[in-house]
Amino acid sequence: MALKRWKKLRQVFEIKNPWWIYRKEIVSLPSGTEGEYHLVHTNGASMVIPVTADGKLLLVNQYRYLLDRESLEFPCGGVKDGSTYLATAVEELAEETGCASGDLRCVGEYDPYNGVTDEICKVYVARDLRPVEAHRDETEEFEQVALTVEELEATIAAGGIWDGMTLAAWTLARHFL
Repeated sequence: MALKRWKKLRQVFEIKNPWWIYRKEIVSLPSGTEGEYHLVHTNGASMVIPVTADGKLLLVNQYRYLLDRESLEFPCGGVKDGSTYLATAVEELAEETGCASGDLRCVGEYDPYNGVTDEICKVYVARDLRPVEAHRDETEEFEQVALTVEELEATIAAGGIWDGMTLAAWTLARHFL
């Protein structure tokens, strides 16, 4: 049996910024009553798991303002208007690691927070890495960290990686390494 769908009646407002759009919508619930739904719309995101020639995984340590702490993550970024998931993966890999990939493959996708956002994050594994010139966003500062698969798993088990997008991406990608 299929679940009953909600119906969007109207959009009440939206606030845009360079990364996403906040919206409030009035919806008709399966019961026939009206309700409000608040959401964040994005063009999606691309996360890249770079694998070096010796099998290590490149992650970036960066400061995350909302929790006022550093976070160890795979390179990731939002898809800009007019861009694609693949182009974003290429750009984020260069920006955050200073590398380009001769073998970049999409291995899966997921929604990082499906009750709040319509974002789809596509996960790529990047091999055959070579150095390229990096152009960083002025709001970002990165420290590169290379870990073996065993070191990554131990860091996750110890709670050293707490970024949900990185954890989800690793769950999808580890079977392709």
